[in-house]
Amino acid sequence: MDYKVIDKDKYYRAGVYRHFTEDCKCSVSMTARIDVTSLVEFSKKQGSKFYVDFLYLLCRVLNSRDDYKMNYLWQSDELVCYDVINPIQYIFHEDSETCTPVYTTYYDSYGEFYRHATEDIEKAKESREYSLSSGDHPNWFDASYISWVSYDSLNVELPDGYLYFLPIVNWGRYREEGGRLMMPLTVRLNHAVADGFLVANVYRLLEKEIERFVTNA
Repeated sequence: MDYKVIDKDKYYRAGVYRHFTEDCKCSVSMTARIDVTSLVEFSKKQGSKFYVDFLYLLCRVLNSRDDYKMNYLWQSDELVCYDVINPIQYIFHEDSETCTPVYTTYYDSYGEFYRHATEDIEKAKESREYSLSSGDHPNWFDASYISWVSYDSLNVELPDGYLYFLPIVNWGRYREEGGRLMMPLTVRLNHAVADGFLVANVYRLLEKEIERFVTNA
């Protein structure tokens, strides 16, 4: 796990960072639907898991820009940017109605990521342990699939004083709307390192990444 320390005085969002870490500690989140029609078709044609395919593309988007890889190290009062962030996925157990968190490493190679992610899923199916360790996994972000409903709104609340900068991303079931398959996606970021543009940009980048992926596959 490598990172660079950001000089807060020279940070391009220095004024915003100061305001939202001192005066008004808060997060910003958005729920919108994205068109996943072509990705669903790709997954069915390839015989791959749509969930893993989407998780891969989400990781690519969040690793494509430094703004999404920021963190605050309270021990040293440092603003840092990781070289890479990886997803924590959650595996649901039907029998116990509980989840097992899974630390999955992001690989830029689709094939390598897909293989490791599916292996992690199968291992997690044998476990009932709920164990998270941010100290051992500082550059992991939450990526949670809410498979039971195609929701319209979702909020993830954290204490205002808790400067948690890594993305928290949730998505639900896709549903047909006007002949297209639309999927709800919720993105939460801390306002100190992100504003409405940067949150909305995740959706814009995902649309482009999906198109690139299915076209070049």
